[in-house]
Amino acid sequence: MSGPFDDIRNLVRTMPGPDAETAAMVAARDAVLTKPAGSLGRLEDLVAWLAAWQAKAPPSFDRPLVCVFAGSHGVTRKGVSAFPDAVNRQMLDNFAAGGAAINQLCSAYGLGFKVFDLALDVPTGDITEGPALDERACVATMAFGMEAVAAGTDCLGIGEMGIGNTTVAAALYAALLGGDPAHWVGRGTGVDGEGLARKVAAVEAALACHAGHLDDPLEVLRRLGGREIAAMAGAILAARLQHVPVVIDGYVSTAAAAVLHALDPSALDHCVAGHVSAEGAHAEVLDRLGLKPVVSLGMRLGEGSGAAVAMGIIKGALACHTGMATFAQAGVSGQGGG
Repeated sequence: MSGPFDDIRNLVRTMPGPDAETAAMVAARDAVLTKPAGSLGRLEDLVAWLAAWQAKAPPSFDRPLVCVFAGSHGVTRKGVSAFPDAVNRQMLDNFAAGGAAINQLCSAYGLGFKVFDLALDVPTGDITEGPALDERACVATMAFGMEAVAAGTDCLGIGEMGIGNTTVAAALYAALLGGDPAHWVGRGTGVDGEGLARKVAAVEAALACHAGHLDDPLEVLRRLGGREIAAMAGAILAARLQHVPVVIDGYVSTAAAAVLHALDPSALDHCVAGHVSAEGAHAEVLDRLGLKPVVSLGMRLGEGSGAAVAMGIIKGALACHTGMATFAQAGVSGQGGG
């Protein structure tokens, strides 16, 4: 008898791979541009990555989009955050008014911006006492997140907003990656020492509550995750199916990626990490998932901010690739000058 999660597993099994031919075409053009070979470093790699996953050369960056997924969490009743749940709705209002950091970054870099309100006024179940979501609700939320690419985009940045979600992310990492639960817990929005202890206790209680049910990554997601994390996992998967490269934001967004990686280690091949967060053990998570951050700026805001900065760099990388003259066009001698 099949269940809702089987639909997700079937989609994972049908994920397309990269287009090696378009990546090779990018490399061939790079070789004749007016610069020493490899002198733009990772900027060159990012253009090849775009081309391989869009399956076109040159790749495009005409409709970049940052999506922020917002959810609320029952575990906040355990005092794990320095801010009250009311901030969730207030921040959505701030996004709508254009007053958040992500609004400024998207405007500066010419990125589209969309917010997904995931039943923000209805917290998930308290993970220390029971599942966050049932299976059907988890899959429905993943499907809702898949709508992120429905309108058409050629590069997707994913971010999140939700009081308490660094606690939830830490619980997901502890379940998926193992080790001491306290290792994965950071200060989030700035909790004091007592708040940090409450976060650690909440993660330990959640793992104990769901012991024996955490072998399946999708069960980990529904029991310990949240709606925004389920939706981000859906968005990452849908982007893969639609040949859309993805830029992942920070500590919480990467938790959604970690669920997919646990299902299939190749599930994140179309993704890059926008940045390495100052939160918790994010650098170690990225290393475990094989994701190399584009920037390291000490950021820990969330809301897609690190992804947006990285997308600005990717935009510049592609501009170099498409706009630079070749040696022949510029009348420059040689192809390897120092």
